Amino acid sequence: MLTASDVAAVLTEISPLLRGGWIQKIQQPADHTLVLDVRVPGQTHRLLICCRPSLARLHVTTHSLANPPTPPPFCRFLRAHFQGARIDGIRQIGNDRIVELQITGREGPHTIVCELTGNKANILVLDPERRVLRDLSRQYRLAGQAYVSPFQRNIVHETAPSRFAGAVGGSLPVSETIDAYYREQESARAIDRIKEDRLRILKKTLKKEQRLIEAWRHDLSRASAYLGYARYGELIKANLSAIMKGADHMELTDYFDDGLPAITIPLDPMKSAQSNMDDYFRKHRKYLAAERELKPRIEQAEHRIERLRQEITHMEEGTWTPPAMPASPANTRTIDRAATDKSRSTGDQRRGPFRRFTSTDGLPIFVGRNARENDELTFGLAKSDDLWLHARGTPGSHVVVRLGKGTDSPPETIRDAAMLALLYSDLKKSGKGEVIYTRRKWVKKAKGQAQGAVVVTQEKSIFVSLDRRRLDQLKARS
Repeated sequence: MLTASDVAAVLTEISPLLRGGWIQKIQQPADHTLVLDVRVPGQTHRLLICCRPSLARLHVTTHSLANPPTPPPFCRFLRAHFQGARIDGIRQIGNDRIVELQITGREGPHTIVCELTGNKANILVLDPERRVLRDLSRQYRLAGQAYVSPFQRNIVHETAPSRFAGAVGGSLPVSETIDAYYREQESARAIDRIKEDRLRILKKTLKKEQRLIEAWRHDLSRASAYLGYARYGELIKANLSAIMKGADHMELTDYFDDGLPAITIPLDPMKSAQSNMDDYFRKHRKYLAAERELKPRIEQAEHRIERLRQEITHMEEGTWTPPAMPASPANTRTIDRAATDKSRSTGDQRRGPFRRFTSTDGLPIFVGRNARENDELTFGLAKSDDLWLHARGTPGSHVVVRLGKGTDSPPETIRDAAMLALLYSDLKKSGKGEVIYTRRKWVKKAKGQAQGAVVVTQEKSIFVSLDRRRLDQLKARS
């Protein structure tokens, strides 16, 4: 921030220049920054006043700053009362970091006080009796009170020599030097903020990727138990007629092994030999699908984690390169807002506030959180071929699984989605229940009923119980 000596140096330079000028335009490009366009004969000067801690200053600048779409309340107040006012004088108070602008507008004389005092920096507007009308920091308790400056409050004042008094070159060397110095400071602070934000995102993404890998490895480990089930299925197939009804195991010769050892195969006594064989083949297909789908996902996630860790290392070592910087903090906000608006308008993953999950098979699942979201999800986001689910006969969330046209939902994805429909319904307390599912095209709005009420046709149903492990894996992939 400027010292009292810096303030004296810059006022010596700009006071004669601005005295008698007219305030043509008032802008507030950032929360703590004002810019006054002051017209003097033959020229317009841009006076910048900043009361941001550690960057508090006052000087003339030649740079334009981007403004928010709507002026803040303090800016609107100044425009309403002082646009077109004349600057009668600019003076430093008590050899301190306090500057007063005496101005005369259509409502008579007023004073704008610029307290460039670090953490308590502020800009205040005083009436002719020096009572506070408004201040930039929105300390409403000050309104109507007689103004007492920090100088009158017996605050200790520093007397360090000015860093800018000896500046040379240009028509306004002190202002130009101060402007260049603080623009560099603001750029450095902006880079630090970008770095902090990026580091926070990197760490959050890293944890999410690690949770995904953990869940996928767990699924792969479970599926690996079915590695030898194709052999069991083939052995049962070759001995279907020899398996007694109600048997819970069968001892067979393992002709897949050159030694032809005897092998005991567990059976479900409640199922037929054919059903036991089908179960073993189905579980082996599940193992093959897990190998085919999960291993590439794990490998890709590990590559992403490696890139994230490398970027974090570059940040810690000071070798990280930030993206191109905008011209000012106001520009930063404008660009961030534009990027946010663009991201909100692209892709299903940014539409709506629904809960989002990824199924065991990698398919996106959307869950409404209330009646309005249910209606928006089913009749706004969902497509006709998507899978739609709901707990039967009870209030609850609409659940939608995104499917490609002409494709069917894998059984494990149906079970994942059904469990979410059960979890976010009134059947949650019982921990089990029936869930209906159908294509979205067979779901219609119920006429004359409350929002979210529907009529469903051609539905099927599945009975599910809440499985904490499966839910944890779904939430890890959310």
